[in-house]
Amino acid sequence: MPNIETALLAPDAAGIAEAARLLSAGGLVSFPTETVYGLGGDARNGTAVARIFEAKGRPSFNPLIVHVPDVDTARRYADISGTLETLARRFWPGPLTLVAPLKDGHGLSPLVTAGLETLAIRVPSHPVAQDVLRVFDGPVAAPSANPSGRISPTTAAHVMAGLHGRIDAVVDAGACDVGLESTIVGGAPLALLRPGGLAKEDIEAVTGPLAQAGEAITAPGQLSSHYAPDAIVRLNANIANPGELLLGFGPMQSDLNLSVAGDLVEAAANLFDHLHTLDATGKPIAVAPIPNCGLGQAINDRLRRAAAPRG
Repeated sequence: MPNIETALLAPDAAGIAEAARLLSAGGLVSFPTETVYGLGGDARNGTAVARIFEAKGRPSFNPLIVHVPDVDTARRYADISGTLETLARRFWPGPLTLVAPLKDGHGLSPLVTAGLETLAIRVPSHPVAQDVLRVFDGPVAAPSANPSGRISPTTAAHVMAGLHGRIDAVVDAGACDVGLESTIVGGAPLALLRPGGLAKEDIEAVTGPLAQAGEAITAPGQLSSHYAPDAIVRLNANIANPGELLLGFGPMQSDLNLSVAGDLVEAAANLFDHLHTLDATGKPIAVAPIPNCGLGQAINDRLRRAAAPRG
């Protein structure tokens, strides 16, 4: 991973403008929300999203939460209706994430949703987060701004201690108020997918009793896999067998290539989109070997799950 001189930005107009400029250029910017500091990247830019996973050392491509400034903007990307709309109107802006069906033409990187047809989305209430989102004027994917598995950051100093040299900037606006990640709900029937900064009781006062979450991943903070193509997947293949399509990596003949240059960030950005494209053909998929280092570990994790025997 290249060593970056991470800038510390003030939460003033100049700092917010620089944060928005960096996000527009595909950079990574940490900013405060009312819950914890988030590590933001343009949710439409697959390379930027892949860099989030790289910077965090995130072990697998779990869904990321997309941050937007208001309910109307959220509706551009997800179907916020029915009970979800009621919750949005009651608790947004605030520490609640809703998992809702993706809208057609949403324009988000498939890496944000980890190949799912649903989106985890929220409207933060922190004024600096609001300023960054409005000046940037786009959806921002932002998990907590800490190395994966480490304590979530509630100050800019926490972010700098864990991610200095890995990200472009941190907007320093002091300590977060809530200090706990957002609560996540979604599914049918509506279920608590992750406890967090909004109490379950407050949600159930609006919705009635929430269901138990299932085992499949539908949101950040859950552990098992979720995306498996219909096609049979064969790993570590240097050539395709008759009838197979080859998903390549590096300079090789293939039907689709994750990265001709052998760039693991580019490969991660292309992974889900390329798997969907090949799966739509109905043919078995052979996948070239991927180096098991850096983002390659997360890519291989997803590929192993995609290739696992079906029950």
